[in-house]
Amino acid sequence: MKLKPSLRRPLALGLVALGAALMWLAPETWAGLAVLAIGVSVELIGIALRHRSPS
Repeated sequence: MKLKPSLRRPLALGLVALGAALMWLAPETWAGLAVLAIGVSVELIGIALRHRSPS
């Protein structure tokens, strides 16, 4: 997926913030573990988008 840097950066920051919020709000139950895993995944996608070199 090729995105312009001016679009990729805000999207990456939004995904990192969403991932952090999901990790912070996850309850201490089995469902919370799933929410935590989703939060970590979303945050990793945001970090990957942010560090990807433009091509």
